Amino acid sequence: MQNQNTIIWDWNGTLLNDITICIDAINLLLSNRNKAAIDEITYREIFTFPVRDYYVKAGFDFDDEPFEKPALEFIQEYEKLVEGASLFDDARETLEYANRMGYEQMILSAMHHDFLMKLVRQHAIGHFFTRISGIGDHYASGKAEIGQQLLASLNGGRNKITLVGDTVHDHEVGKALGIDVILVARGHQSEKRLRQTGCRVVGTLGDLKALLQ
Repeated sequence: MQNQNTIIWDWNGTLLNDITICIDAINLLLSNRNKAAIDEITYREIFTFPVRDYYVKAGFDFDDEPFEKPALEFIQEYEKLVEGASLFDDARETLEYANRMGYEQMILSAMHHDFLMKLVRQHAIGHFFTRISGIGDHYASGKAEIGQQLLASLNGGRNKITLVGDTVHDHEVGKALGIDVILVARGHQSEKRLRQTGCRVVGTLGDLKALLQ
């Protein structure tokens, strides 16, 4: 990451450890529809953006109901469960380290912006970030557009920006924005899927610290 001075962080699965919560919430919805539950291995192999495609792979039938119905049910359940979610053990330490190294830090998330701000405040890490950008609805279609808006507000070249995330979509967003991407292989998608992107992949944020030097 030599000569790069800005880190754009993904939120879910990168800084916030909410994988188990997402699985519990989707399994509740599946149970209510008499459909089979999914385990973590399956989840990390089928989760994708836009999340509508993931719901289909999980077993939802949108000939029987509109996507918006389970999507809103999921958000309602997720918002109840996420109060108990924590940051990854090495997240705060890594944010502090990047701050000491002089990196400007931001968040770019496919979470609804207002709820994202609530969680950032809850975990008392807002002071690390100069900008925090979430989407305007609960349907998690993607974040390339708000990423473009974020970059448009910045000064300096895009070669000085790195996106850190945990999904193939983060690679796609980075490619669309013309910025570097590093993926962390303990979030919402498997390491195998992440490595297929050709991006640099690390196991933890602790591993990422070596690259910040």
